[in-house]
Amino acid sequence: MHAISIALHPGEVVAVVGPNGAGKTTLLRTISGLATVHGGDVFFRDERITGLRADKVVARGIAHCPEGRRIFQRLTIEENLLAAHLPGRSKPFGEAVEAIYAMFPVLKERRASPASRLSGGQQQMLAIGRALMAEPELLILDEPSLGLAPKVVNQILEIILQLAERGISVLVVEQNVTAAMQISDYAYVIETGRCVMEGPSAKLLAAEDLREVYLPKV
Repeated sequence: MHAISIALHPGEVVAVVGPNGAGKTTLLRTISGLATVHGGDVFFRDERITGLRADKVVARGIAHCPEGRRIFQRLTIEENLLAAHLPGRSKPFGEAVEAIYAMFPVLKERRASPASRLSGGQQQMLAIGRALMAEPELLILDEPSLGLAPKVVNQILEIILQLAERGISVLVVEQNVTAAMQISDYAYVIETGRCVMEGPSAKLLAAEDLREVYLPKV
């Protein structure tokens, strides 16, 4: 990545879009402490967090929901959520898990089921719920709609908007450019490790350059 500078504000949804291999996932991993930083800095709430271990980044209020979900398949839903609970930062487990179940009722119905038995959409809900167990101020989502049916995608996008209304900042990488632009306030377009375009999402969605390259022809 080269000369990429992004910023988020409380309660703002920011999208990062671009072709495969552009560096989007690397950007997210750098912020969350999962990739080595060779230059530049990451600041969160005016504190430099560059190079911190991932667990230290989470403790400061940043949660990362990775591409591919990466839930613990052999554990139950509730065990997955328990594994992400942070005593001292999060509410007591019972209170925290009920908040997740209120957001995703299907998870409560199947709380004792192994995660491996969930559908793809339900696994994505669990992955997001697990990230939210840390009660983050910034939630990072990598391809949350990947491989999901349109109805489930809409549900996930609605959850993102609800989180923003609660004051949580959301940074989302998404191949579905139209969906990403529709739910985000601001967006960055990345190609080959560089930011080639940025601006308010509604404005970018209407930009001819973006539409020609990233949006399907109708």
